[in-house]
Amino acid sequence: MQYIYDAFIHGGPVMYMILLALVAGAAITIERWIYISMRNRIDTTTFVAKIAELVESGKAQTAAEYCRKSKAALPRIVLAGLENYDRSPREIQNALEVAALTEIPKLEKRTGYLSMIANVATLLGLLGTIFGLIQSFQAVAQAEASQKAALLSAGISMAMNTTAFGLLVAIPCLIAYSILQERTNSIVDEINESVARIYQRLVAGKEKS
Repeated sequence: MQYIYDAFIHGGPVMYMILLALVAGAAITIERWIYISMRNRIDTTTFVAKIAELVESGKAQTAAEYCRKSKAALPRIVLAGLENYDRSPREIQNALEVAALTEIPKLEKRTGYLSMIANVATLLGLLGTIFGLIQSFQAVAQAEASQKAALLSAGISMAMNTTAFGLLVAIPCLIAYSILQERTNSIVDEINESVARIYQRLVAGKEKS
């Protein structure tokens, strides 16, 4: 830990920029994980079956109240269709599509910043290394011949620390980005499939009534 602290302190101002990138990446990762995996946690199969059962029983309003109990994306999209249940199938479809255009982007929001932060952290690390090397060569140019090798070695070692710190921030951000993106795509696919199934049940229920 002492080595890390010393390397950070001697890394220069760029180290603080990399630290800021780390804080931003961690905050986005935690917030997105909570929103995607906790707020949108729902048993899709059970939900679709429950809505289908209520609609087939002519209890569209009860189905709507059931949707209002959840803050997940799927129930909020389905709720839009149920609120337009008395209208034509085309209007129900339009309501579902508009709700999906509102809710799905909320799942994808801010995740892309993780990829950007990873790239920025890597570039900041390289920038810090370049600055460090410049300072090292300037110090060596003014030093005595017997001290040049030692000063150059120490300066390069400290300069490379910024690259290392940049990569230590970039790699976790890229991993988090890939996991969150995969999770989001999975949820979106489930939503699209479930909404299509529920729409068919809504139309079938109207035809029966």
